[in-house]
Amino acid sequence: MPEITHTLPILLIWAALGYLLGSIPFGMVITKILGLGNLRDIGSGNIGATNVLRTGSKPAAAATLILDGGKGAVAVLIARAVAGEDAAQIAGFMAFLGHCYPVWLGFKGGKGVATFLGLILALAWPVGIACCLTWLVTAAISRISSLSALVAASSATFWMLILGYGSSFIMGIAITVLVFWRHRENIMRIRAGTEPKIGQKS
Repeated sequence: MPEITHTLPILLIWAALGYLLGSIPFGMVITKILGLGNLRDIGSGNIGATNVLRTGSKPAAAATLILDGGKGAVAVLIARAVAGEDAAQIAGFMAFLGHCYPVWLGFKGGKGVATFLGLILALAWPVGIACCLTWLVTAAISRISSLSALVAASSATFWMLILGYGSSFIMGIAITVLVFWRHRENIMRIRAGTEPKIGQKS
């Protein structure tokens, strides 16, 4: 944990701001603007970039990936610049939580992978790069986005310790647990051999 330098009310404000930023459903906004249909009725029904890719629009999927990752990064960077490291971790974690459980969508959001990678890149860029490379290597081998996300999330705390960012360890554990929880159905399909490949339309 980082040193706590702010009072609880201040940290709650940053938590709320991080959550609200993270809860913006960019995937649904982009697919609606581009006339690609209701993302809830496409593929897995998820609001993230992998499901946006199933619409057949790579630019829409790329934009969703960047914006979903960006909201996690922006939450961390703004909180760090204005307040400090304790606020940055709170805001980043809550942005991740906001993406997974957005109030605007009845708390039924995405799985948080892009937001997780974005906030980790902003919080500790060497760890973020290591996690992104872990995702890319796993994706290149397996062609399964969910498996790549699980491996990347699992590696986060390892990279934090190896690269000297132990103050983020507890947050890393919390995010990893949530990533696995959000992917529980994917884990069942991976075990059954029925999980869709990257770019495959459901």
